[in-house]
Amino acid sequence: MPKRILQGTVVSDKNDQTVVVNVERQVMHPLYKKYIGRSKKYHAHDEKNQFKAGDVVRIQECRPISKLKRWEVLYDNA
Repeated sequence: MPKRILQGTVVSDKNDQTVVVNVERQVMHPLYKKYIGRSKKYHAHDEKNQFKAGDVVRIQECRPISKLKRWEVLYDNA
């Protein structure tokens, strides 16, 4: 089964080797058929402590690393 990949903005980089990524998506309201913005924060593993708040990153599902971390940051240029 392929791993999910999401794109979002880093909102916190205060933890060691961890970034908090805010992922926003659009969902249609079931009754009014209007698109509504939804957002969720994910804790992602950042091995190199490379990303800072405000960066746009892509995260991918991985094995559980800690209590909250089930995602890892993709290093596309590395």
